[in-house]
Amino acid sequence: MAVSKLTIILSLFTLLSTLLQAKSAPLIKQVKVQDQDTQPFVGVNIGTDVSNLVSPSALVSFLQVQKITHIRLYDANPDLLKALAHTKIRVIISVPNNQLLAIGSSNTTAAAWIGRNVVAFYPETLITAVSVGDEVLTTVPSSAPILLPAIESLYSALVAANLHTQIKISTPHAASIILDPFPPSQAFFNQSLSSVIVPLLQFLSKTGSPLMMNLYPYYVFMQNKGVVPLDNSLFKPLTPSKEMVDPNTLLHYTNVLDAMIDAAYSSMKNLNFTDVVVMVTESGWPSKGDSKEPYATIDNADTYNSNLIKHVLDRSGTPLHPEITSSVYIYELLNEDLRSPPVSEANWGLFYGNSTPVYLLHVSGSGTFLANDTTNQTYCVVMDGVDSKTLQAALDWACGPGRANCSEIQPGENCYQPNNVKSHATYAFDSYYQKEGRVAGSCDFKGVAMITTSDPSHGNCIFPGSKKATNTTRQVVNSTDISGAESRVRFVTFWSWRISAISKCWHLFLVLAFNILLLW
Repeated sequence: MAVSKLTIILSLFTLLSTLLQAKSAPLIKQVKVQDQDTQPFVGVNIGTDVSNLVSPSALVSFLQVQKITHIRLYDANPDLLKALAHTKIRVIISVPNNQLLAIGSSNTTAAAWIGRNVVAFYPETLITAVSVGDEVLTTVPSSAPILLPAIESLYSALVAANLHTQIKISTPHAASIILDPFPPSQAFFNQSLSSVIVPLLQFLSKTGSPLMMNLYPYYVFMQNKGVVPLDNSLFKPLTPSKEMVDPNTLLHYTNVLDAMIDAAYSSMKNLNFTDVVVMVTESGWPSKGDSKEPYATIDNADTYNSNLIKHVLDRSGTPLHPEITSSVYIYELLNEDLRSPPVSEANWGLFYGNSTPVYLLHVSGSGTFLANDTTNQTYCVVMDGVDSKTLQAALDWACGPGRANCSEIQPGENCYQPNNVKSHATYAFDSYYQKEGRVAGSCDFKGVAMITTSDPSHGNCIFPGSKKATNTTRQVVNSTDISGAESRVRFVTFWSWRISAISKCWHLFLVLAFNILLLW
């Protein structure tokens, strides 16, 4: 009889142990998936038309110093892919346009390409996608009929290597494949391309791959000067009266890039595709141009790319799809000084070929992305002597249309006291100022605000612009937004407590079982 009871105890031991393993294992896996794969990011394109380009190993070291975790290559350089091994840098590799015909005509050639450029390096090198060609439909239309066969052949090779769920395949398009792009609700794909676009979208939908788009507000502005405001192209803050409004949806657009992304979504919806996500594979602004490009300046390039980074990492989505924030690859990491004219072609880079910055991005508050930010810590506060009625109107705008994060000035929160309009407005103004990347004009509010280097934080009230806040939290877009990182922390903390509690119960169970055995 004693043996029978011992058997029961041991069975209970086995059962509880199994339950513990079943509870804890999936949690770890889920957190990892959320952490690595579901959050929007900013990456960079790396072109190689650079004189005296540094070695692959030196380039990878530079990427690590700059905290760059996503890159896109225009080829599949084996030396660089080898140098990227065992880093956390994720890379999109590319099939050059001149290789499309061979790959699209032969499954064997496609399989050899995947074997040589993907299987040989993965998973030591974190290849996330293959971009097949670049702007094929508009730059080499003669290759359009072979584009989808090339994509499908490469996908079949990934399936054969059992890598099709880890590595996506798509092809980057120029914005010009979309006609009548504004208002976004009226946009549609060039119908002459339908024979390629429709089956391509079917493929992307089936495989869960993104629609890759190269989107340049710079060119939209240059082609529509006098119609599209420069501030709108540079993500600068606008008064509501200057925002672009889609008359069909009544959605307000504060920047050109969001309008271009929504035009792509509307174009897909017109063809009954609603489950393909837009990825911006190129976007940027040149820092130098000739006499015909007066807006290609260092200041405008700095403003655009700094605000672009903030915009993506704020995770505010677009007016049409606020729930989806597109990841963006900046064009480009290095100035390609060997490029042919015009002058701007050689001046899209964040850095010169020798790795010195072309300009210092203003990205404080955006986590650790791009370590070359040397912006001084500044804050936006209320000026003295402003009447409360004017302040209240500015406060209402900041927390409303301005989408500042005003959650901390609600009753019971850390910055509610002192409970007066000046204190609350100061917090809201700084939240908006930091969210907008501290660009010129974002701390004005019709003349009632000013920039200061004195930290207005007090007690437990930490202002968005303080180093303490930016080092530990992410600036949120509105009072209802909770960052994915914060959610994961809560998720892990909750389940750590649960597992800890179960472990304590298990310990008591063992003690009880041991005492029962002694009594028997």
